[in-house]
Amino acid sequence: MSTRTRKTAVALAATAALSLLASACTGSNDSGSNDDPKADTTLTFWHGWSAPSEVKAIEENVKRFEAAHKNIKVKVVKNMTDDKINQALRAGGSNAPDVVSSFSTDSVGKFCDSGAFVDLKTYLEKSKIDPTKVFHKPLLDYTRFEGNQCALPLLNDAYGLYYNKDAFKKAGITAPPKTWSEFTEVAKKLTQPKGDSYQQLGFMPTYHGYETSVSHYASQWSPTYFDADGKSNIAKDPAFANMMTYQKGLIDELGGFQKLEKYRNTFGDEWGAEHPFHLGKVAMQLDGEWRLGMAKDAKVKFEIGTAPMPVADDQVADYGKGYLAGTIMGIASTSEKKNAAWELVKYMTTDTAAVVAFANGIRNVPSTIEALDSPDLKFDPAFKTFIDIAKHPKSNTTPAQVDGGAYQVTFQDLAYRYEAGKVKDLKAGLEKTAQQIDTDIAKQK
Repeated sequence: MSTRTRKTAVALAATAALSLLASACTGSNDSGSNDDPKADTTLTFWHGWSAPSEVKAIEENVKRFEAAHKNIKVKVVKNMTDDKINQALRAGGSNAPDVVSSFSTDSVGKFCDSGAFVDLKTYLEKSKIDPTKVFHKPLLDYTRFEGNQCALPLLNDAYGLYYNKDAFKKAGITAPPKTWSEFTEVAKKLTQPKGDSYQQLGFMPTYHGYETSVSHYASQWSPTYFDADGKSNIAKDPAFANMMTYQKGLIDELGGFQKLEKYRNTFGDEWGAEHPFHLGKVAMQLDGEWRLGMAKDAKVKFEIGTAPMPVADDQVADYGKGYLAGTIMGIASTSEKKNAAWELVKYMTTDTAAVVAFANGIRNVPSTIEALDSPDLKFDPAFKTFIDIAKHPKSNTTPAQVDGGAYQVTFQDLAYRYEAGKVKDLKAGLEKTAQQIDTDIAKQK
């Protein structure tokens, strides 16, 4: 299981709030440091994992690092939220972390812009590491901002389609859909109404559904969120209007917003055994690679298939792409042990053996190009789908921005209102939302 990239409205709203905290950071992104990385020292490393298996995996990786760096000891602190991280980075002092990992890629723009995290460019150059040859572009897109590489990827999340093979066979469906028009027909075939509800729903399309956020949908249209001048592009790039129009049409085809929302309210916990996909309440699910392990733990009673999410009908040549996100890792600007801290960051993010071991330990996708092809990577055929999505040249992510994830919250709010029928003029809604995003970002600069 991964509790990492939970792209829900709550998570995005929290990130937006955190951007206000980070804006008060007084750190400098000056990468200079005078400490001797070969001297005996102790680093403090904060991370957000809390599940026993995940904590064990990261602690084992740290032990391997310590074995290779006899002079450096690492004090590992688990279950640290972005809220706690921001407060510590603002306060500094002996109790603040030297190295930090965060689940929220949306915080990168603020971490970089505020100077809370050190720009790693100098360290990369000294280590003769070219990040463009180590990481695929989407991962660099969510770990840097305006040329400041203030973080590096620490594992990767790839989003794809899970489907109930038994339900597919019963409905006479022989393969997962590759385009959105095909997806609509498949979702309808898999839907079994029951009174004013459902015996089985082909797919839960609403934005409050598990992982069906605007960013995850939009990735399949390959959108451009900001233009060359840094202005919001959501009203100009047709990808956004096309995505929203399609999603609203899918809602209508599957029974309408009110009926679907009523059914959604019967769903169990997204992170527990009662997930609607586990129980067969939905036959298809958009989700990350961790769902495989969770489904196995829940002992689902059907065979699970995995595939990339569909693409826009005019982009069928790009089938196989998906949304990418992941954990980030950086050095606190308040640290007085930056050179030693870099040794830990370098090891955990760029050492192939370390990356592969960690990926195997918590059942996530590796973050480096070399690790994705490692023979030591353990996965079953269903997991390979997510490895391939991570490698796909058209896979993409939401870009870092100075306002953290606030621009996504603003866009998501429009989407909520549009799917519920409260916004009638989509073009005007997108234009107004783009203006709001630009205004909000301007206030952060």
